Amino acid sequence: LLQERQIQLLCRRNTGVGADGILSGPVFENEKIKVRIFNPDGSEAERSGNGIRIFSKYLKDAGYVKEKCYELWTKAGSVQVEFLDEDASHMKVDMGYAAFGADSIHAVGFEGDMINESVFFCDNFYNITCVSMGNPHAVCFVDDWATVANSLFDDPSDKRLATFDINRIGAFYESHPLFPEKTNVEFACVGPDGIAMRVYERGCGETPACGTGACAVGVAALLTNRRGRENDVLLPGGTLHIVWEKDGRVTMTGPAVEVFEGAIDL
Repeated sequence: LLQERQIQLLCRRNTGVGADGILSGPVFENEKIKVRIFNPDGSEAERSGNGIRIFSKYLKDAGYVKEKCYELWTKAGSVQVEFLDEDASHMKVDMGYAAFGADSIHAVGFEGDMINESVFFCDNFYNITCVSMGNPHAVCFVDDWATVANSLFDDPSDKRLATFDINRIGAFYESHPLFPEKTNVEFACVGPDGIAMRVYERGCGETPACGTGACAVGVAALLTNRRGRENDVLLPGGTLHIVWEKDGRVTMTGPAVEVFEGAIDL
């Protein structure tokens, strides 16, 4: 089993392999296929939407899974994966049920659902909607970038999602006293092509994409009356198609691509 320090060294960009996380497995137990998911700081994550697709492609390519559909177990429970092509480069994942009560995201000081709750930061209030996809997410929609504090941009004359200092405000929300177990943080805005978002991941910082974060954003968009149940969520690393089904389950459709393979001594 990988140790915390080994995970940190492997994930380092300049002196290690470089990664936004480590997927450890497969573990076969009682006819279940399990994976453990670790953040770059060594902490264990309950679930990862991108990780599920990545690991599923590995299992298919390595011959561990031969069926078109299979079940993968994470710390937060099982998900159903359907391969949409022969080379496992595109798949649909049933991510399970979304939850948005304070208890589901381990928030303190609140009872009931946390939808459009105001939290003060940097001379302004930001409305956050909290969603659990097996792991916690705090989603903030920005409808007017002109209202965001100038200090969160290198150039206050160019205020938009792409120029926003998400690392500063993301770190604030990640470790806010509201979230004693920390949280993933998403900032998003609705556009003509779907929902654009950026994410600050718990125990990691900003990443190009986050599958569970995209699911949380899709759910939060409906909860705050910004979009319907089906959306393309546009991330810097690519686009995911998210559907919040009427029965409460969330499906995520997107790609997985092998970048390289190698071996390393531990």
